[in-house]
Amino acid sequence: MATEERFEYWRRMAGLVVAPIVFVVLLWIPVGGLSAGAHRLLAVLGAVVVLWVTEAIPLAVTALLGPVLCVILGVAPAKEVFRGFADPIIFLFLGSFLIAEAMLRHGLNRRIAFAIMRKVGTSPARLLAAFGAATAFVSLWVSNTATTAMMFPIALAILKERKVAPAFATALMLMTAFAASIGGLGTPVGTPPNLIGLGLIETNLKIKITFFQWMMFGFPLTVALIVFLCFHFRKAAPQTGEALEVKSSEPLSVGERNVLIAFLLTVAMWITPGIIALARGTNDPAFRWFNEHLPEAMAALLGSILLFLLPTDLRRGEFTLSWRDTANVDWGTILLFGGGLALGELMFSTGVAKWMGEGIAHSLRADTVLGLTMLFAAVATVVSETTSNVASAAMVVPVAIAVSPAAGVPPLQPALAACLGSSLGFMLPVSTPPNAIVYGSGLVPVRKMIRHGLMLDVVGWVAVVLTVMWIVPRAMKLH
Repeated sequence: MATEERFEYWRRMAGLVVAPIVFVVLLWIPVGGLSAGAHRLLAVLGAVVVLWVTEAIPLAVTALLGPVLCVILGVAPAKEVFRGFADPIIFLFLGSFLIAEAMLRHGLNRRIAFAIMRKVGTSPARLLAAFGAATAFVSLWVSNTATTAMMFPIALAILKERKVAPAFATALMLMTAFAASIGGLGTPVGTPPNLIGLGLIETNLKIKITFFQWMMFGFPLTVALIVFLCFHFRKAAPQTGEALEVKSSEPLSVGERNVLIAFLLTVAMWITPGIIALARGTNDPAFRWFNEHLPEAMAALLGSILLFLLPTDLRRGEFTLSWRDTANVDWGTILLFGGGLALGELMFSTGVAKWMGEGIAHSLRADTVLGLTMLFAAVATVVSETTSNVASAAMVVPVAIAVSPAAGVPPLQPALAACLGSSLGFMLPVSTPPNAIVYGSGLVPVRKMIRHGLMLDVVGWVAVVLTVMWIVPRAMKLH
């Protein structure tokens, strides 16, 4: 333990030293093709990434420091810089966390955990596999953030009821986050980057990819990566804790019933657009109405607000959730992701994202379908590590579409590789909302998230390239 504590101390101290050096060096070195504001943003991004990796200061504080430095350095006005903190996804976080807190307070997550364990037993390997498969299936139709918010408190309840090794607790947390992101690859509506990629491809290439065509290559990709996760964590986190005696269920309490009502109503609002899209297509008026008037963030807020309205004891003025309970919400994670969104939007507006993509493509001289497919899958994966998956797709897919014709390559496959690669950022808490949510549990050290996430990034990159080069041509009948 002493060795690990020394390592953590020096890792943080190194971050405090290296981050300012990286900032000064990037600010001092002349960079062609970037405006003065974009150059300063590049320096800020370098320092922020170092601080996030080393945890020299709390991650949420780093997420605030980056935007503050951007305002001080004149990268953009404060209103523009901090706009990301009011993004709807922040309120999706808030609503999801409130629902999760209500589950924890009234024990509904524990009841659901018991139900899962009755079905699959208490074998660690089977628990991991069943939990990963269930999470991925839900994520086919619900966003990865919403899926993680649903499954996260259930995973906590499972861990609470077992004496487990820390490695198994970490594995279950990471399985929850990673499976939620992987499940989103399986359908067009599984995650926003898919819809962004489809929209850009249809608008710029005039190619319509149907729901069924997407599932022909997206669903096998999801299955392959989930199978890999199951074997990887089974090997990486053997667990020898005591078996759990699963007790018979007691009747639902009033609090549990209220949480279940709010939870099911929220889930219904989350999955209804996907069901409509599956049955009638994304051009259906009902699908468009849900997307415009009842997006996922509003559904989460409505469900969480309902918790403050449903009473548990009306005579005593007690409700399912009280304002005091909001003190338990992980506000640091919300700030963390807000900072990531803010910096991601600045990468767009200043041209840093386009500069990075075009520079990499030019320097590597990729001029074949395979070369550009490999390149843009990798670029999207790397970009998604430092900003949201949505931002990564919106940044990298247009570059893939623009660069491919210049290299004499049909752009569809590189564009799809960029789109799918945008969902592969697994290494950092800020890479994607599911990572941020499970990191908030305190059970996932950053170094372990980086180690397991890097492995999944590499395997996912290979799987995306194989899928795009082998399955996509058959699904799209390109040959």
